Amino acid sequence: MTEDNRLDNFPKNFFWGASSAAHQYEGRNHNQWSVWELEHAKEQARTAHQRLSWLPSWDRIKDEAEDPDNYISGVGNDHYNRFEEDFDLIKKLNLNAFRFSIEWSRIEPEEGKWNDEEIEHYKKYIKELRKRKIEPFLNIWHWTLPVWFAEMGGFEKRRNIKYFERFVQKVTDELLDDVQYVITLNEPNNYVSFGYILGEWPPGKKTNVISAGATHYNLVLAHRRAYKIIKKQRKDISVGVSPNTSNIQPKRPHNVLDIISTQVMRYAWNWWFLNRVKRTMDFVGINYYFADYYAGFGKIKNPHQPVNDLGWYMEPEGLYHIISRAWAHYKKPIFITETGLADQRDEYRRWWIEENVVAMERAISDGVDLRGYLHWSLLDNFEWGFGWWPKFGLISVDRKHGMKRTIRPSAQWFADWLGK
Repeated sequence: MTEDNRLDNFPKNFFWGASSAAHQYEGRNHNQWSVWELEHAKEQARTAHQRLSWLPSWDRIKDEAEDPDNYISGVGNDHYNRFEEDFDLIKKLNLNAFRFSIEWSRIEPEEGKWNDEEIEHYKKYIKELRKRKIEPFLNIWHWTLPVWFAEMGGFEKRRNIKYFERFVQKVTDELLDDVQYVITLNEPNNYVSFGYILGEWPPGKKTNVISAGATHYNLVLAHRRAYKIIKKQRKDISVGVSPNTSNIQPKRPHNVLDIISTQVMRYAWNWWFLNRVKRTMDFVGINYYFADYYAGFGKIKNPHQPVNDLGWYMEPEGLYHIISRAWAHYKKPIFITETGLADQRDEYRRWWIEENVVAMERAISDGVDLRGYLHWSLLDNFEWGFGWWPKFGLISVDRKHGMKRTIRPSAQWFADWLGK
């Protein structure tokens, strides 16, 4: 990807940007996740060797992974206080879009009690993006819940959706005046899988597929209702949703069982949610990080290389197949709302972006209405159950030395390419 005119293959109004999430950045949040962290940090550190020593990156990350503080979001990367500085870095990277989320527990820390100071914070946040000509992509929900809502049962109970509707109405009333793109829910499939089947995230339940599916369907209803609330007030806003997607393939292309397993998993993971909201979405958001190869029913057998620091098999060119299938299914505009890799040494990030660009060029040439690419993540972030050791940022954050921001070489290359 060296030709100076490569950008000509993309629409002139194409968005090149980065993504973030409130809890993974801001710090000092009090929600069901921060409570979970404090309750489980010591156990996470104690079992780190058992869970993570198989990773090729283990020798490099073990000191952090075996430290309980790694599993506490704490002060975050201090984006809450330094967002203007971070927005200047977005401009320095020649990016023109930024995806962020609203922390529900800041807006409504107690049931029915709104925090006007926090609402003003997010108003200023959006204003500063616009001031720099950075398009805001506002994500309403990125997994965290106010403690009071979690104690009610969260999205497990259908009757609780009314509280989410009220929150969406407040966001619509207060924060969407200068926003054109809204994502209602981030990766509801991941949330349900890790929180209600594997039990590795809050609320830490290992339920059966039927019970977990009920929560998943409640999130379908939550999206539909959020869509109607927003569109009733602002018909011009584009509203979408961003599931986690994987380029799921048969390990043995001619093996019937592998093919059947692949088709089942593609439907269950990639399309189940989107199929149920296709009439209430203006665009499809795609979050893409890895490929999975199925051998037999439910058995993943991926190649051993190349993998990122988290051990995820990297197939950046697989983005083309996800884009193409989403377009064939829904014929809606598509945004890549997350894609990236944990890469502490910055060995693979440039290659990942280059191959993503090739995949997107190919999709556009096929006639896909692809409108934006938002890389995860702008900054090194708190990576949920893994904590701080995975490094996803285009910009590194030195949390031991004043949260110093440093543009990684891969990000500088990307900025230089975009600036040509």
